Amino acid sequence: MRKILLAVTNDLNTDHRVHKVASSLQKMGFEVTLLGRRFRKSSSLSRPYQTRRVRLLFNKGPIFYATFNIRLFFHVLFGKYDVLVANDLDTLPGITAAASLRKLPVIYDSHELFTEVPEVIKRPWVQGMWRRLEKLSLSHVHSAYTVSQSISECLSSVYRKEFTVIRNMPRFSPVTYIPGDRQMDFGDQQIILYQGALNLGRGLEMMIRAMKYIPKTILLLAGDGDKKEELQELVIQENLGGKVVFLGRLSLSELHFLTPQADLGISLEEDLGLSYHFALPNKLFDYIHAGIPVLVSDLPEMRRLVENYKVGEILKERTPDAVALQINNLFLAKEHRKIWEENASLAARELCWENEEKKLAAIYAPFLEESGHPVVE
Repeated sequence: MRKILLAVTNDLNTDHRVHKVASSLQKMGFEVTLLGRRFRKSSSLSRPYQTRRVRLLFNKGPIFYATFNIRLFFHVLFGKYDVLVANDLDTLPGITAAASLRKLPVIYDSHELFTEVPEVIKRPWVQGMWRRLEKLSLSHVHSAYTVSQSISECLSSVYRKEFTVIRNMPRFSPVTYIPGDRQMDFGDQQIILYQGALNLGRGLEMMIRAMKYIPKTILLLAGDGDKKEELQELVIQENLGGKVVFLGRLSLSELHFLTPQADLGISLEEDLGLSYHFALPNKLFDYIHAGIPVLVSDLPEMRRLVENYKVGEILKERTPDAVALQINNLFLAKEHRKIWEENASLAARELCWENEEKKLAAIYAPFLEESGHPVVE
C-alpha cells in the first residue's frame, strides 16, 4: 500500500475536512497517517487510520509556526511515506522542504486564502513573508485544490497553477430520528443556530445585540474560539443571559442531531479581506443537510449558493435592528420556510461529500501505483 501523510496544525478532533479526506484516501487504498497537534484540552482520538499528535510549547505566533514546521520537516525526512499532503499554508514549508530532499510528491489542500485572513492582512510584513513562502513552496507542489471557485480562481491567477475545487461538505446522512437524550427542550422558543469558530469577523457581536429584538427565540452558539470570553461579556452587558447559550465545541455526532432541531442557521461573516470575501463555510452545507433555512452574508460564494438552491435569505443590512427585523419576518413567512426546507432536502443530495469525493479520487489516483508515481524534482 502507498503510504500517505496528511499534515495539519489543528487539533485532529475538530478538523472535519481532513478527517473526510483521510477516510476517502483510506477507502481508495492508501495507508493513511494524519499528523496534527495535541492541546492541553485535547480529548482522546479514535480513527480507523493512523494518527500522530505533537505537543508544542508555543501555540501561536512565529515561534509556533517555525517549531511546528521544523518538527514536520524531520518527521517527513525520516518517515516512510510515498506521498505528502499539506493542509493549508502553515504546513506547506516543512512538507515541501523535506519532500524536495526525498524527491516525494506533494499535494496542497488550501482551506482558505491564508495570506488574506484578517489576522494577517493587518500586518503587512507578516503577509509578505507568508506570500513569499507560498510562492516558493508551490514550486514543489504536484497537485493543488481548495474549497471554493472564487478562491481557486484567485490562487490560480496569482501562482499560475491549477487549483481544483473540493468543497467541504458533509456525507449524505439524513436525520430521520432524534433520540430522546439528544432532543433539546427550549419550550415554544424558536432556535437560531451558529456553529463554528467564535473568532474575529463572524458577525456574532451584531447577532447577539439583535437578539434583544427577536421575541421567543434563543441563539445557540456551538463552537469555541478567541472571541468566546468577549462574547460572553457582551451577553452579560446586554442582559441576554436567557437568550444566548454557549454550547462549546461539539463533536460531529452531537452536531448531527443538534442542527436539525434549529429553526434557522446563520453564517454572517464580515467582509474582512479576500479570505472572508470568498468564503464558503462548511456550516452552510451542514445547515442544508439538516433541512433548515439559512441567513447568510451578502458575499459572492454564499450568495451564489443560497440563490442557486433557494434555501434561505441573503442578509440585507448589517445592523442589529435590521438583522432582527429580517429574522422576525423570516420566521413569520411560514410558506417560504416550508419551500426553503424542501429545497434544502433536495440540495443535500447534490451538495454532499460523496460527489466531492469523486473529484478527490481523480487527484490522488495517479499516486496509488508505484509505477505511475509522479515525482516532483
